[in-house]
Amino acid sequence: MRKPFPTIALIACLCFSLTASAQKPQTSSGNKIEPLPRDLEIQLALSALPPHLRENATVYVLNPDKGFEVARQGTNGFHAFVARTGDDTFRGTWPLKEYRDDILYPISFDEAGVKAGMRVFFDAAEMQAKGTPPEKLKQIIQERYRTGYYKPPERAGVSYMVSPILRTYVNPEESDHVATTIVPHIMHYVPNVSNKEVGGAFPTPEQLRYFSEHGRYEESPYPFVIMPGLHGYLIQFVGTAERDAINKEYAEMLARLCKIKQEWCLPK
Repeated sequence: MRKPFPTIALIACLCFSLTASAQKPQTSSGNKIEPLPRDLEIQLALSALPPHLRENATVYVLNPDKGFEVARQGTNGFHAFVARTGDDTFRGTWPLKEYRDDILYPISFDEAGVKAGMRVFFDAAEMQAKGTPPEKLKQIIQERYRTGYYKPPERAGVSYMVSPILRTYVNPEESDHVATTIVPHIMHYVPNVSNKEVGGAFPTPEQLRYFSEHGRYEESPYPFVIMPGLHGYLIQFVGTAERDAINKEYAEMLARLCKIKQEWCLPK
């Protein structure tokens, strides 16, 4: 007599397979990534800046075959773009085994930052476009930091990241776990300043866990320093009311991103 088919076991196996598939990192084929629609990429890049700086800022778009290219030349000294491999990719000791295709990192720099931090993003995009293996790219960037190839900003300045969406690493010093988040914030250059010196309150493990699961902090933490040393930044999150206003302003843009890739849908 033919034995009954183990239906429950099959369903359990299928569910496990689907769960594993959902948790698998999104990676690009080879070193190239799919570009965003040009108008959407420009809008997303400019969303990193506050309203009064957008009209006259220089904007870049990513050419997957070459790196970043100027889409519009500005006049106010601010530069905006959307990184698809962020500078936090090169933090921590975890190996960069594959390039992800789900990173969205809208960021801007003032003139001081263009000569310092922005170079890391542009160098990484160019080397990725040329076919540099991901693990090798991380080694190169980290070595350039160690040897002083990348200089700190020459003066105090600011990098705005007030976009309504950011998908990148949650705690890149520790792991390669990523999340889609709603954390508009401002970064000030603070070379050789520690959290202790400014009373910085780095997010606790509980806050980071909530951040990872919900895409925002339950309460905006006080300013804190990341990357302490020559390339340190002091991060300050915008308030809840400001964050909600930004999300409302860019509702249509966020809907377009969500249709392109499920990972770019903001957490509810």
